[in-house]
Order: sequence, then structure tokens, then C-alpha cells
Amino acid sequence: MTPDPLRVSAIIRDVAESTVLPRFQKLAAHEISEKHSGDIVTIADKEAEHALSMALRDLLPGAAIVGEEGVAKNPDIMAVLSADAPVWIIDPVDGTQNFADGKPHFAMIVALVVGGKTIAGWIHEPIDNTTIWAIADEGAHEGGYRLKPQTPNRTNKFIGSLSRHYRERLERARINQCENGELPAKIIRYRCVGAEYAAMARGTLQFARYGGRLKPWDHAAGVLIHAECGGFSAMVETGEPYVPGPTLKERTLLLTPGEGSWKFFRDILEN
Repeated sequence: MTPDPLRVSAIIRDVAESTVLPRFQKLAAHEISEKHSGDIVTIADKEAEHALSMALRDLLPGAAIVGEEGVAKNPDIMAVLSADAPVWIIDPVDGTQNFADGKPHFAMIVALVVGGKTIAGWIHEPIDNTTIWAIADEGAHEGGYRLKPQTPNRTNKFIGSLSRHYRERLERARINQCENGELPAKIIRYRCVGAEYAAMARGTLQFARYGGRLKPWDHAAGVLIHAECGGFSAMVETGEPYVPGPTLKERTLLLTPGEGSWKFFRDILEN
């Protein structure tokens, strides 16, 4: 069922080189449009999703496709995620605003889901030409090596990704001297979840909180890669694992190196 991960990596890399990178910092005004308020799409998103869909469908005949741009046109496509057949989930350019602004933090994300479970995931960063991939129960890999990120021994050495509101909540806790100096000192936000998942896999980022409508093309691959690197993640509301489902509900996903640090940050951020 699971195709050769290196073959999928090559497909993504080829599309990046032929379709995405030639448009980087060269987009004309008419090649950028607004899908809905605050959310843009470029010609590179559209062309890359088409190219990836064709190649991945050829690689795994009979598989369905759930792509970010396809769903924008027809949300009913999401229903296939609840079926038993394999589904490719595609984010052709994650971090589109960065891409359109000529900033380097953007990625291409692909996941393979069967029966509602993510069995494989890929994150490709075109600027660096790097790909992280994972197969369920077989670890996460980059450049021929299995990823085993080192975790700082204290949470005050962690680096995390938080929205502005939760940065402010963390800062208030620091001012009130909560948790005996164990609060992290550095918070970042790339505006590209693919880049942040890649950073967690490499150990340069230790935790992240994502809230709102958790779109499967943003999170399915990254959650699997994070888990295969030994990380712990769960929905804040229920404590249950993230599942790439057919509906987009308002939910909160918290990812940390382990269950203990997950509870620590949940208590700080959500109470």
C-alpha cells in the first residue's frame, strides 16, 4: 500500500524545481489572487497541486486526492477522508503568503491517509532542497538518516511556536513568576507550519500550538513526522490524537517532545 518514500520525495522535488521555484520572487500581480478574506493563492499553488496530483495518482492508482486548492473550489472533496480507500493529501505551497512576499519560509507537504489514519508524510523545503519523510512505525528520515532530535533537559531552554495571543499569555505567566523559571524564553512563528514541523523534527524547535480549523493538508504529514521522531501531540480539548477527518472543526493541537512537557504547556497556555 505504501509507495517507495524516496520515489514520492523525487516527485515532490521535481515539481518544486519545475513549477514552484521558477515562480519564487518572480510572480506577476495577476498571478496572485484572493481565495477568501486574508487567504491568497498563486499560480504556483495551482500548477504544483495539479502536477503533484497527476504524478501521485499514477504512482498509486485508485487513490483519491485532497488538495488545498481543490477543496477551496469544492469542499465536498473532504468526504473521501472518511473512506477506506487511500487518499493523498496535498499542500502544494504551504506558507503561500511568505512565497508571494519573496520570503524563504515555505514548504510542500504531502500525506498518505488510509482509513482515516496517516500512514506516510513528506515535507519538502524547496529553497534548501531538503525533504523529511516518515512511514508509520518506521521512523522519520532526512538525507538517508533517521531523525532523533535531542531535547533540552529543561523547558526554559525550549523554543516554541505560538500565536501572538499565546505569546502574551506566556509573557504574563513569566511576569507573575509562574512555574519557577521554567517558562521558555524564545518564541517564533514562521507563518509556515511545514517549516515548523520540519524544525521540530530536527530539534531546533521543541513545541508548537495550533488552534482553529486544523486543515489536514497543514497537519497530517507533520503530526506523523513529529510522532515518528518521538514527540507527543494531542488535542487540547480531549487529550485524543489528531486525526485528519472530513470536517474542519475549531480545535487546538499541542505538540511537545513528551507527555510530561505536553501537560506542562497545556496547563500554562490553556488555563
